[in-house]
Amino acid sequence: MVRTSNLVLQISYLLMLLYFKALHLIFVITWFAGLFYIVRLFVYYAETEKKNEPAQSILQQQYLLMQRRLWYGITTPSAVMVGIFGFGMPFYLGYPLTQWLLVKLILVGLLYAYHFSCQIIFNQQQKGIVRYSSYTLRIWNEVATLFLVGIVFLATLKNVLDLLWGLLGLLILMIVLFTAIKIYKQIREKS
Repeated sequence: MVRTSNLVLQISYLLMLLYFKALHLIFVITWFAGLFYIVRLFVYYAETEKKNEPAQSILQQQYLLMQRRLWYGITTPSAVMVGIFGFGMPFYLGYPLTQWLLVKLILVGLLYAYHFSCQIIFNQQQKGIVRYSSYTLRIWNEVATLFLVGIVFLATLKNVLDLLWGLLGLLILMIVLFTAIKIYKQIREKS
């Protein structure tokens, strides 16, 4: 009887762990989708500053509405749920705090700082304040990519050294992306 009871507990623990992981991943995906898209909306809003009326007002109202729906309906709730399920796994399910997990938690903490910086830009644009150019915001949009790659490498490989190799590859990718952004900007300015 005791053996059956232990087996049931082990299966229950495994199922709980799998549910926590699944929900955590679902909300990570929706959080990143929201972070990627919200900054694009910031870019589009900033670009309306160069438009003539009535197009400027119409576009700004639409972008502000889209920002609010995305930020309050998807991005911020997803960030909260990532915290609940992500931080819940080590504490409720007994994950040991290993080196890779500690580094991952630091990256996640920095990702939350990025989220809060997007909240500041969101609040500014909701008040009609545009403090950053569309070019600066395009670069800011790529910061989330750095976090995504770093966190996924750590969660998958569970090794800090492999993360460094992954980040080196990401650095090369970022140089290519920033170069592409500059070229795109030059092409747009010529048009």
